[in-house]
Amino acid sequence: MTLTVSDLRVHYRTLRGEVRALDGVSFDLADGEILGLAGESGCGKSTLGKSLIRLDGRMRHAGGTVTLDGDDVPVADDRAMNAFRFHRVSLVPQYSMSALNPTRRIGRMIRELLASRGVGVDTAELHRRLDLVGLDHDVLDRYPIELSGGMKQRTVMVISTLLDPSVLIADEVTSALDVSTQRAVVGALTGLRDKGLVTSMIFVTHDLGLTSHIADSIMVMYAGKLAEKAPTKVLTTAPRHPYTKLLLGSLPAVGARYADQPLKGIAGAPPSLLNPPAGCRFRDRCPVADERCADEPPVVEIAPRHSVACWKA
Repeated sequence: MTLTVSDLRVHYRTLRGEVRALDGVSFDLADGEILGLAGESGCGKSTLGKSLIRLDGRMRHAGGTVTLDGDDVPVADDRAMNAFRFHRVSLVPQYSMSALNPTRRIGRMIRELLASRGVGVDTAELHRRLDLVGLDHDVLDRYPIELSGGMKQRTVMVISTLLDPSVLIADEVTSALDVSTQRAVVGALTGLRDKGLVTSMIFVTHDLGLTSHIADSIMVMYAGKLAEKAPTKVLTTAPRHPYTKLLLGSLPAVGARYADQPLKGIAGAPPSLLNPPAGCRFRDRCPVADERCADEPPVVEIAPRHSVACWKA
């Protein structure tokens, strides 16, 4: 087992109090697995990704443990995380197209980044990785402003995986790209895994349709908690949580006309995580909620690799 997260709790400090962005999330990530992490904005998926590499100073680790290949990951200690960061857990950030230093050529930037980690540049290996993601070698002599959005995204993917991390977290890496470029980026991500440059991957997105093409399994989150986790085919064809069903029902079907199959949104809004309600956090929006939902449902494995947090499941 590559990664095990147990009852992880992460809060954000604000002037109005602490936002309970992650409130007891547990899951496993196996060797070679690509896990799609989906849900509405504010559900905690990006926080989960960032908390595994510890890049946000506003975060406070409020509880839970993380282990990677049997070693405890010190997610509560920013300094201790330096031994894991980028070497064993790496991140392609949500706004990676803005993560490149505009005053540095790409090659120089890579040399400086590797030097800061005590590693030299293997030019042949660097060229091989550029080939893998479909970039010409002359990218190394260019400034970021000379690259398109998709080229910048793939450049950051190369930089983030130069140290062969066990886990790569790809945070909304396709959100600002056109459809054809999304396909190229997704192909590059799976290529990194297939070539053994990354052992496992967490693909953070709000696009369930895209996630189903890259992920081996999908975990749906809601209001800081796990709602459902299952193999991709199972979750997309036989979801058990009402929230997952509504998310999938809001996707347009290929070739369907609006008059015949109108799109349906999810009524209401997620609860505030400054003071989240007791019980199931989805119950105020859930079409099948009853009195029992006033108690928080446990996460139950209803079938092999299929877990749901719902009394009705």
